[in-house]
Amino acid sequence: MGQWGRAGAAVGSLLLFAGLLGLAGASDLPLVTCGSVVKLLNTRHNVRLHSHDVHYGSGEPMGRGLEKERRKKSLPGGSGQQSVTGISDVDDSNSYWRIRGKTSTVCERGTPVRCGQAIRLTHVNTGRNLHSHHFSSPLSGNQEVSAFGEEGEGDYLDDWTVLCSGSHWVRDDEVRFKHASTDVLLSVTGEQYGRPISGQKEVHGMTQQNQNNYWRAMEGIFMKPSELLRTEAHHAEL
Repeated sequence: MGQWGRAGAAVGSLLLFAGLLGLAGASDLPLVTCGSVVKLLNTRHNVRLHSHDVHYGSGEPMGRGLEKERRKKSLPGGSGQQSVTGISDVDDSNSYWRIRGKTSTVCERGTPVRCGQAIRLTHVNTGRNLHSHHFSSPLSGNQEVSAFGEEGEGDYLDDWTVLCSGSHWVRDDEVRFKHASTDVLLSVTGEQYGRPISGQKEVHGMTQQNQNNYWRAMEGIFMKPSELLRTEAHHAEL
């Protein structure tokens, strides 16, 4: 089992023992920080950002005897990458995402995320990054949003810019995520899938700024801010 598979299996234990690991509960910390593991709520449609081992359809052969099995767990059309959806279930562990620095950079654990900063959101249970590219989404025809990569490593199309007011991403505030390469906003507009993921809503990228692209950090494990930020704040007060 790889690093991210182990991380997914351990997410329940992390939630139980957060206090022992230098972490803060959802009510203790006002800022969202790198290294935190969170669920993200689309506030317009009341669904959480979600992924799972269900892939968008593709006409490309899978090879190694996987094609028939994959088709049982795929959605019509698209890139063939792992799908990203919105679900109303609050407790599903497949809705946890780890906040990391943008591609080829490191954001130190506990560093507050600044408004305008590019980040990656890595799906804890599968180790794939929130991703977008010039494929059409299967229901609305907007830009497809997928989960891509292996063991937390994908490519530059995994980078999303946090759009918020003020200097840092505040937990209780609504924020937007803008795809750094194509400028679309992470959105939900209400289209709903049938089988094999009945009731889940399509997540896609769209250019229009509206209520469909607001998100809020909800349940999770929030890494405490680094000593560096506290030192900077102290010096600013002097």
